[in-house]
Amino acid sequence: MLVTGAGGFIGSHLTETLVRQGARTRAMIHYNSAASWGWLDRSEHKGEIDVVAGDIADRDSVRQAMIGIDIVFHLAALIAIPYSYKVPSAYIRTNIEGTMNVLQNARELGLELVVHTSTSEVYGTALRVPIDEDHPLQGQSPYSASKIGADKMAEAFHLSFELPVVTVRPFNTYGPRQSTRAIIPSVITQCLSQDVVRLGSLHPTRDLNYVADTVAGFLKAAAIPEAVGRTVNIGTGREISIGDLA
Repeated sequence: MLVTGAGGFIGSHLTETLVRQGARTRAMIHYNSAASWGWLDRSEHKGEIDVVAGDIADRDSVRQAMIGIDIVFHLAALIAIPYSYKVPSAYIRTNIEGTMNVLQNARELGLELVVHTSTSEVYGTALRVPIDEDHPLQGQSPYSASKIGADKMAEAFHLSFELPVVTVRPFNTYGPRQSTRAIIPSVITQCLSQDVVRLGSLHPTRDLNYVADTVAGFLKAAAIPEAVGRTVNIGTGREISIGDLA
């Protein structure tokens, strides 16, 4: 198994789960001069993971990471929405071209399956609830537009070349290692450090999913043959308002 973006929030949890389940696991992390593996630096399974440093936007380094692999979980991405307004071209290179590198190499190397990671952000502001997989896609930010482009590239490789691809769309994952920018860590941090919790609108709703459940969704999507060629939302189907959450 290969996990791209393995040093990140969800990717590190997925990598550790695969190791615990006995899978021979390779982790692709973004090369950096500090030789950091992201969250895997602190993993109790660090010695059991084959870590490869590279750049998802570089086809050659992606190919080296994928040689000898049967299934790839592709999570590598630029994800910060505000930053995407400043440097949209970086999101195109990483999210669209990076995904194309995974798909092209998977086709050439004859991989059994690509599990491609999308995001609920591709739906934009909900036109109806609950949001199902047939909800229209809306590129409300350069980030979401880049993920729509990546999703469509995955779809194209399946329809054009019969590459076995499953696209999963996680909804609002939370848990250990999540950025403090997210709503749950933000509320907790404010409660621990100050007397007043400052929030924006209290009315928007979210479908919140603990990271272990999101990981279980990835593994289930990879295990069910009928999922190939499909897009699958990972969520509870239940929503909570920001006010009630706080």
